[in-house]
Amino acid sequence: MSGHDVSATARVVVGVSGSLGSVTALRRAAALARRLGSALWPVLAWEPPGGDPAARRSPACGLPTEEWQRLAKQRLAAVLEEIFGAAGPGVPMRPVIVRGTPGPALVAIADREDDVLVVGAGRRGLQRAFSGRVSRHCLAHAGCPVLAVPPSPLESELLTVHRRNTWHLRMDIREL
Repeated sequence: MSGHDVSATARVVVGVSGSLGSVTALRRAAALARRLGSALWPVLAWEPPGGDPAARRSPACGLPTEEWQRLAKQRLAAVLEEIFGAAGPGVPMRPVIVRGTPGPALVAIADREDDVLVVGAGRRGLQRAFSGRVSRHCLAHAGCPVLAVPPSPLESELLTVHRRNTWHLRMDIREL
């Protein structure tokens, strides 16, 4: 997706899934890469539905591995296009698609001492207990600096609106 040679430069590796947290992390990683003069490595890790054990038990059911790989590549390209447009991030970029669990995959890719690994920090509040596994894994196992980007304030507002709509609660127009 980029015509630059990114093999010799320092890297800012960022986990991308398409979630709001990963988009916030991607924007922060691009800004960091510009400031450091580094290459940006957006990484999308994917697994077949049910994980590899389920795929090994019944490889015939569902889509073939090549199709899952193509869909992952398509999702990453769509996120990058939506965030950066045709102009790109303003630094050399090497998008990476990898089959595996996100935390271990990101740590394996950000394997140089001079890398910086950027991940979304997960959600706030009660949901935090069930999220943030990727960021916790990266913080515990990475051999390079890790930047855990907190959620955007807009994410909590979006969750509040979603919750209000789910429970069919009235909106107080004085809040607007």
